[in-house]
Amino acid sequence: MLWIKALHIVFIASWFAGLFYLPRIFVNLAMVEPASVAERERLLLMARKLYRFMTILAVPALVLGLWLWLYYGIGRGPGQGWMHAKLAIVVALLGYHHGCGLILRKFTQGQMQRSHIWFRWFNEAPVLLMLVAVILVVVKPF
Repeated sequence: MLWIKALHIVFIASWFAGLFYLPRIFVNLAMVEPASVAERERLLLMARKLYRFMTILAVPALVLGLWLWLYYGIGRGPGQGWMHAKLAIVVALLGYHHGCGLILRKFTQGQMQRSHIWFRWFNEAPVLLMLVAVILVVVKPF
């Protein structure tokens, strides 16, 4: 079980690296001048590659988490309400991940109208979700 936990943590950390960095690329894309085609294309290439890579990393993170929960019973039974809250956060993170894909598609199609300031705030969501998830897992408040 410890090997599964260790791998789960590694893949979660790797997935979060993408969740943290992709919106920073969006900030830069939102700031690109319309005449700066090469810069825009370079940032879009980086964003597409990162999105694909972080999607690949999310799969084993989720599979290993489900393995710990369903096979080893972590978070099951009485007094394990923290796990339900953590699962809600995981669903929110999956939604955020999917939302990043939609935003990337809009940037690629030249349809994104949001400002770099909006993306700076958007970038804070995974930080807050990770903070709550770690507190839930470590402290198990309920």
